[in-house]
Amino acid sequence: MIAVIAKLNVAEGKGAQFEKAMLALASQVRAKEEGNHLYTLCQNDDGDYIVLELYEDEEALAAHGQSDHFKASGASFKGLMSGPPEIQRLRVVG
Repeated sequence: MIAVIAKLNVAEGKGAQFEKAMLALASQVRAKEEGNHLYTLCQNDDGDYIVLELYEDEEALAAHGQSDHFKASGASFKGLMSGPPEIQRLRVVG
């Protein structure tokens, strides 16, 4: 399995709009991606948004990035981000 931790850099004052767009995407990922086992939006004590993701394998992760719903979601994030995401990929050990 492949785990991904994505810290998303949201523009100041755009949290509510971002949450709406991100939760809509998360719903699509969970409904349409068989190889995805977890895709959930979290927020740490500093207010940073983090998405926790878990995929069956490399193919499932690649399919996520190529999915129509993922590609279409890009427009809903326009003007909400202050920079690119910070992505960590991890190999699940146990």
